Amino acid sequence: MSKFKPDGRPTVIPRIITDDVAGLVGFLKTVFGAGGEPQSAAPTEMTIGDSVVMISDGGGAREAMPAFLYVYVQNADETYERAIAAGAQSIEKPTDMPYGDRRATVRDSWSNIWQIATHRER
Repeated sequence: MSKFKPDGRPTVIPRIITDDVAGLVGFLKTVFGAGGEPQSAAPTEMTIGDSVVMISDGGGAREAMPAFLYVYVQNADETYERAIAAGAQSIEKPTDMPYGDRRATVRDSWSNIWQIATHRER
């Protein structure tokens, strides 16, 4: 079988195109404790838990393109509060869902939608 992706990489990696890579990177670090640093010659790869999100400026060939991502965190309420403090707009305050998640939804300053969830036993 031929190698079609780097070792240890998932098959699907979400990618966000933004006009402000450094600002979005800072938001992800503040809100989600993400790891990674802005890159200039390649997409910035941010880790949130065991996941990777690529962020880039589009290189002039692509317009800004926000994302809609569902992120599991240790505490949805605390993460929601950090997001609001970091400038995100509340779409949905933390609420218990019938399928066992406690979930909130915010829109960041770059128009990305983040559903922030903590799974609880039913």
